[in-house]
Amino acid sequence: MLTVTVRYFAMAREAVGRTADEMEFDEGVTAGDVLEAVIRGNPALAAGRRSLMLMVNQVYADPGTVLANGDEVALIPPVSGGAASYLIRVTDQPLDARETEAAVADPSCGAVLTFTGQVRDNARGQAVTELAYEAYAEAAETMMTGIAGEITERWGIERVAIVHRVGVLGPGEASVVISVASPHRPEAFDACRHAIERLKEIVPIWKKEHYRDGSTWIGSEAEYRRQLNDDEGLMP
Repeated sequence: MLTVTVRYFAMAREAVGRTADEMEFDEGVTAGDVLEAVIRGNPALAAGRRSLMLMVNQVYADPGTVLANGDEVALIPPVSGGAASYLIRVTDQPLDARETEAAVADPSCGAVLTFTGQVRDNARGQAVTELAYEAYAEAAETMMTGIAGEITERWGIERVAIVHRVGVLGPGEASVVISVASPHRPEAFDACRHAIERLKEIVPIWKKEHYRDGSTWIGSEAEYRRQLNDDEGLMP
């Protein structure tokens, strides 16, 4: 047996009626198993189940994350203002566009748009074998939440998901997935473009490109293009 601390915040805390529980489980229990156990004991949480996210030891985690004795699992309602619902995450697990689409989908929205950025097998005139992404995860998630807030303020879109992967990725693997749901498609397209451009500008995530004969750290695409234009004597 192992002991897990479960913490509740905001709407989850009100539904459960307390801030934390100490719960015992068999070895091999996952974060998702803990969520299911909490919901069984607190049916009032079931209605908001789709919008709840999980953190294990203060890091966003997938439901399949296996827990150890003494771990802390937090049930996180949407990080949002008003009626907005945001899924914001930095993870070392493979990304699933269907997950982000499900997180933002709503009957009031006629458009669900997803942008997936994936690793190219070439860059800067060289063959790319892999990319290594590194992030200041806590700060990155804060900035990504801010980007979602910008989208809500500018276009009135309140359902936004931005998930970025870290670690070593090969060509063809998804590095970032952004989904938005909007009543109308023009705003959804604009919001997705804004999200990826702002992410590249302000979010503390870095990548190292690996080639067959070496590697190098890469800044933002915008900075790279400015440098390229400077090297060629062109105006930005």
